[in-house]
Amino acid sequence: MFLFRKARHFDLPAIVALLADDPLGQSREILSHPTDPRYERAFAAIDADENQLLAVAVDAADQVIGCLQLSFIPGLSRTGMWRGQIESVRISVGERGSGLGSQFIEWAVEMARERGCKLVQLTSDKARPDAIRFYEKLGFVASHEGLKRNL
Repeated sequence: MFLFRKARHFDLPAIVALLADDPLGQSREILSHPTDPRYERAFAAIDADENQLLAVAVDAADQVIGCLQLSFIPGLSRTGMWRGQIESVRISVGERGSGLGSQFIEWAVEMARERGCKLVQLTSDKARPDAIRFYEKLGFVASHEGLKRNL
């Protein structure tokens, strides 16, 4: 059984561990005790912003087994349409293939719908072809080219 809820501060070390637990994350995340202060500042900013939802999936023992961030973005285009942006989706290795990821994404889509969003979008690194196929199975369409610029 899985439960999805807003992340709490005490979940932060487990979230960072999930973010670091893949080939891309290993090179860009920092596992430390105490948690790196940059994660602490980011968590505080996300938690204080009503248009951000850092969510976790937990098991029956309330152990974090998944995470994602959902941003609610107002816009002028499409007649002032709000959109949901899903990012930083991670599922623990032991739960992959269990259906947790699909349920978690559908939960996030429903959270966006409840907030009045008319579109949900996400990006996935091209180095993650399995993730891209996963999102396509859930109805996401690669309709746009995404570009990024590191600062």
